[in-house]
Amino acid sequence: MRASRLVSLLLLLQTRGRMTAQQLADALEVSVRTVYRDVESLGAAGVPVYADRGPTGGYQLLEGYRTRLTGMTAPEAEALFLAGMPGPAADLGLGPVLAAAELKLLAALPDELADRGGRARQRFHLDAPGWFRNTEPTPHLTALARAVWEDRLVEIRYQRWKTPREVTRVLAPLGVVLKAGRWYLVARSGEQVRTYRVGAVLDVVLLDEWFDRPADFDLAGFWREWTERYERGVYRGEARVRMTVAALEFLPYVFPPAMSRAARAAAGEPDEHGWLETAVPIESVKHAQVELLKLGAEVEVLAPAELRDRLAATAHALAGLYPAPGAESVGAPDAGAPTGAAVRR
Repeated sequence: MRASRLVSLLLLLQTRGRMTAQQLADALEVSVRTVYRDVESLGAAGVPVYADRGPTGGYQLLEGYRTRLTGMTAPEAEALFLAGMPGPAADLGLGPVLAAAELKLLAALPDELADRGGRARQRFHLDAPGWFRNTEPTPHLTALARAVWEDRLVEIRYQRWKTPREVTRVLAPLGVVLKAGRWYLVARSGEQVRTYRVGAVLDVVLLDEWFDRPADFDLAGFWREWTERYERGVYRGEARVRMTVAALEFLPYVFPPAMSRAARAAAGEPDEHGWLETAVPIESVKHAQVELLKLGAEVEVLAPAELRDRLAATAHALAGLYPAPGAESVGAPDAGAPTGAAVRR
């Protein structure tokens, strides 16, 4: 621990120049007395660090004392700083590790490349969650990440959507994935590799047992195949619809990505009135009813009949609640009237 702190102190002086004992103590989260001792240790080890006294004084390294990485281009330096992802790293419990790594990189880079890397961080930012979606609490993510690093078995208590809602499993964690602001655990359960949403993990116990990680396991490849299977499994049905060109262009803003992509790919040529036919993958008739209502009168369902009937019933109920422009309704529907029936003059 002390050796790591001495290296951090040296790199702080190398990257920031003159710093007071208090500034060093704040950066390292130690006492000023500890800083004094560490500076003495660096000097005893041959590091040319010296102190300037007075109000503008502080510790600094002898001019020219620094190490440099060689062979790194400006675009490579910029890419390294873009790859940091401080938010996800902090979620994994790696925030201090990332900060230390960036500090070492800054200390080793020539001034020009260090400046390029800093400019990239100020100009590009990753915000993984989707709009109007709060970050999902993941109190057990750090423990699961530790198990992944150590190839260590864990016992988790997990809440799932089907009964029984809460289950306990012993897993061999193989990796974690951040997808659209949500963390997922990829783990072996028995002989199968499964995926678990970290936000649904209720409790984690790290066991004093370890496992042999499969040498041929490819996390990125597994995740790609799993997501493709998941999307195919979710959208088990299909609806044939007519819609306007404007509605087709609006799909990415109101439909889930898989539905939007498939509908746009299957779209035919518009007719002279600006309407076209396409196929929309659906989870169920009820789910499709909710999604297609977002397009209002810009879409007509051709099949299946059950979905068309549902939308027709909804349209008639809405017409009862909302009279045509210019018409007047007496008031709210009668309490004993069917849903959607309005009292008219």
